[in-house]
Amino acid sequence: MQTAPFSFARIGANPVRTMSLFAIEPARFTHVPAIAAIYGEAVLNGTATFEIEPPDEAEMARRMAALAEGGFPYLVALRGDEVLGYGYAGPYRARIAYRNTVEDSIYLAPESRGRGVGRRLLGALIAESEERGFRQMVAVIGDSGHAASIRLHEAAGFAMVGTFRDVGYKHGRWLDTVLMQRPLGPGGATPPG
Repeated sequence: MQTAPFSFARIGANPVRTMSLFAIEPARFTHVPAIAAIYGEAVLNGTATFEIEPPDEAEMARRMAALAEGGFPYLVALRGDEVLGYGYAGPYRARIAYRNTVEDSIYLAPESRGRGVGRRLLGALIAESEERGFRQMVAVIGDSGHAASIRLHEAAGFAMVGTFRDVGYKHGRWLDTVLMQRPLGPGGATPPG
């Protein structure tokens, strides 16, 4: 279990207050109700996901099980028993040649945003993905206006790959998708093991 004490982190010129003492741990099925609530809020109110209807707890549990069975990391940020956020790395694409590439997803409870939780989750996902032998991580960021997510990924070593313009329509407006990428371990320098 990793814990982080209260601190002030500097992002640009603005101090950011981080959450006091939270842990990053593997997600368990007991976390599914909180995970479903966090994702449901993002579906209904945000543009990070292009889903329109929030999946129920049973569907979120099915998705978690599929990732676990596939050998992908699925993590939660916890303060005591409270789930502050969650993240996972899943398959980038279904075709077999993509098997060494993962796509990250991170969702935070509204009160946890801007407090270092996403940074810790992403760092742990990168480390877990490298340990499992994956070679590339791709971020598919819904909405090019989602500056916090873009900055988070840049700070974690992701490079901008490109932007698909007006590929989704949600909340009465067209949305872009931003693609970012970073190598894991040796990346593409050597063949996979």
